[in-house]
This record gives sequence, C-alpha cells and structure tokens, in this order.
Amino acid sequence: MSRSPGSVPTPEHAAGMGQEAFSGRTAKEKWREHMRENPYKRLPPIERKPDGSLYRMTPAQRKQANALIRRECCNYEDGNCMLLDDGDTHTCPQTISFSVCCKWFRWSVLPQIGTLEAEIFRDKELKRCAVCGRVFVPKSNRAKYCPGCAARVHRRQKTESERKRRSCVDS
Repeated sequence: MSRSPGSVPTPEHAAGMGQEAFSGRTAKEKWREHMRENPYKRLPPIERKPDGSLYRMTPAQRKQANALIRRECCNYEDGNCMLLDDGDTHTCPQTISFSVCCKWFRWSVLPQIGTLEAEIFRDKELKRCAVCGRVFVPKSNRAKYCPGCAARVHRRQKTESERKRRSCVDS
C-alpha cells in the first residue's frame, strides 16, 4: 500500500491506517459534540411507588445521603448543582428534599452505599448482623454477618479449627 508523495490518499488507504475516510469531522469535533450532549438524559427515569409518588427518606437516611452527595457527587459544588447551572446558582434539590428526586443521585451516587439504597427502595432484603446488629445487604441467602464482622468471625473460626486439628495429632 505505498503511494507516491503528493498523491491524495484513497478511502482504502485511510481505513488501513485506522482513520475514518473523508468523514469531515476530526476527533476533537466529535469529542466536543459528545460533551455537548448531556449524559443526564441517558439515565433511566426515577422509580416511583405504585401510587405514583416518589420514594421518601427518613431524616437519618437523608443525613447519610447528604453526606454521600457532598463527598461523592461530581455535580455538587458548594451546595449547588452544576447540572442545573444556567448562569444562575441553583441549590442541589436532592440535599433539601426528603424525596429521591435527582436521577444522577439515584443511578450514580446512591448505589455506592448498597444498604442505604436498599433501605430507601426496599428492593433487596435486609438482614441484621448476628455479631454487631447492624443492617446489611446479604450477598447470599446464607449470610449471617456484615462484611466487617464476617472477616473477623471467619478468622476466629479458622484459628479454632486449626487449633482443634493440631491438638488431635499424636506426637
């Protein structure tokens, strides 16, 4: 696929080089167009209860959600929502509401804490840890302990088993 200097590249040559042939748009223009498109629009809608109302949080859940928003939400800046930015400052509606009203919070921020999500939406069964009593979302139907306690309990059970195995060995 050699070509003489000064000749015009053919579409086959451009495709062979990994470039789009005569597309008319550079990669930079495509990126700008992609960034102009609002990723918020691609998120699924907020779930609603069967009666059509939004899911509500208790004050403790709202406090935990607000801390999560301040820490993890990429659209939250100094109490304002950058998605709603149209030149004026707009307070983040999720931080002042007891309802789950922000799609970005629901689909991008809230899943980071599975227990809070499960408490609000009750779609996953919750269990209480047999050691500490905290609520957790089990990964299987056999789970008895929260992830923090599970490691300690497993370690303790393993050492007891090893100790028992060693004591039964005849010297």
